[in-house]
Amino acid sequence: MNPTAPNHSASGQVTFLGAGPGDPGLLTLRAVEALASADVLIADPQVLDVVRVHARAQVDTPLQASADEASIPAGVPAIRDTANLVMTAARTGKRVVRAVSGDPGLDGYVAEEMLACAAEGIVFEVVPGIAAAVGVPAYAGVPLRDAQGADVRFVDARTADARCWSEVGASDATAVVSTTLDTVAAAAGELVSAGRKPDTPLTVTVAGTTTRQRTWTATLGSVAQVLKAAKVLPSPDGGQPVIAVVGERCAAAQRDRLSWFESKPLFGWRVLVPRTKEQAASLSDQLVSYGAVPHEVPTIAVEPPRTPQQMERAVKGLVTGRYEWIAFTSVNAVKAVREKFEEYGLDARAFAGIKVAAVGEQTAKALVAFGVKPDLVPSGEQSAAGLLEDWPPYDPVFDPIDRVFLPRADIATETLVAGLIELGWEVDDVTAYRTVRASPPPAETREAIKGGGFDAVLFTSSSTVRNLVGIAGKPHNVTVIACIGPATAKTAEEHGLRVDVMSPEPSVHKLAEALADFGAARRDAALEAGDPVTRPSERRPGSRRRARS
Repeated sequence: MNPTAPNHSASGQVTFLGAGPGDPGLLTLRAVEALASADVLIADPQVLDVVRVHARAQVDTPLQASADEASIPAGVPAIRDTANLVMTAARTGKRVVRAVSGDPGLDGYVAEEMLACAAEGIVFEVVPGIAAAVGVPAYAGVPLRDAQGADVRFVDARTADARCWSEVGASDATAVVSTTLDTVAAAAGELVSAGRKPDTPLTVTVAGTTTRQRTWTATLGSVAQVLKAAKVLPSPDGGQPVIAVVGERCAAAQRDRLSWFESKPLFGWRVLVPRTKEQAASLSDQLVSYGAVPHEVPTIAVEPPRTPQQMERAVKGLVTGRYEWIAFTSVNAVKAVREKFEEYGLDARAFAGIKVAAVGEQTAKALVAFGVKPDLVPSGEQSAAGLLEDWPPYDPVFDPIDRVFLPRADIATETLVAGLIELGWEVDDVTAYRTVRASPPPAETREAIKGGGFDAVLFTSSSTVRNLVGIAGKPHNVTVIACIGPATAKTAEEHGLRVDVMSPEPSVHKLAEALADFGAARRDAALEAGDPVTRPSERRPGSRRRARS
């Protein structure tokens, strides 16, 4: 039976899916497709968060046995016994996705689940994933082969017997050893006992492909001392899995040139973004590309205007031909007008014959999603001033109507209104929404802000400074403060904050770029001085202990 063919039997279909070693971006397109159509999702605990975001909101995620061996009663094999869950769901005719860490073809227990499906005639398919033994070395900057084409041997230290160690130790192949942090030295000792030289280079990578990844370079003979000197061992987290690569291709000099992931300018930095998740989407994506871990905290909430009549008259004026232009200065303004349109049963066709302006790219994208292509977007600075630079003056010959509809926030500045009037336009400046201070974030977030748990915070306006301090407290003095412009920086300083980074332009993306430049310069300075590269949050008292826990 073809596993990919439609299933017309009473039983469902099972997709055994590899979720990769940890980086959500390593999921394959086929994996995302399978997750989107799943009725039941059964995932290894360590990859549940990676795959859950691609599943439907109503997907069933039945309770599973923990992968933590310490939680399994004595005398019970440490096996993720999910076969019954898989089979039970499949028998009811549902589409089941069984997601595993790494690649399902390298998981012996999953092979048993596949055999169980085959024995019962349940249709299944396999979606390969990136195995940790391959993906982690790639992220650590350790090539497993070179032009000479040396052999590569993969060893699982948990199941390797004396013969396995003997064969790998007697060869000159690159050895990729899956082990744990507190047993990596023992695995190195097995290889030395089997014939490998103690000075053979070795890398040890923990939390591979995630922003918590750390890699140490040592030799088979020195790995225990290196981990102890780095204060990684002894540790209560010694049981966490690691990938160790043994061979000449992981020598320190070579890894220094190839370590592309951990050398990102903001690698591992927790960056506070005082915006909603929707507003911060593209900014957060940019921060992730620099290796950061963005954490969105809304400081402003949007509410309808207290007196909606003015907005209602303006929207009706759009339909009756009162305006030549409508100018949107924010995504929230687009949302407010769209909601009013829906209330009246209108859609994007109501903009026919009206010129539409957007203050920047994000606002323009929100309009396109509404079905409206803006006629004017600033060619230079993405701001009200930039919009005015490109806005045409009123010409009674070419412009039959001299009026502009400007829906915006209650606290917006008068820059755009004054500029349009100077260009000869009449402006209906309408409050489309009110901005109020958001509710405080969770206690854990507030403690991280005040206690130095964040490495940097991006302030995109003076109001974000005031509101963040008001709802969560003042950021710790080890936190890097980045401001979008002089006015925002002045507000930050008035609140007792030291401004470390200033955007060269009033753009959130230029602000993120400036923070990345700051992080890169900080990293380069540490390397030049021979110091370890650390994050700003690691400078606070007691942070080393908390970082390991």
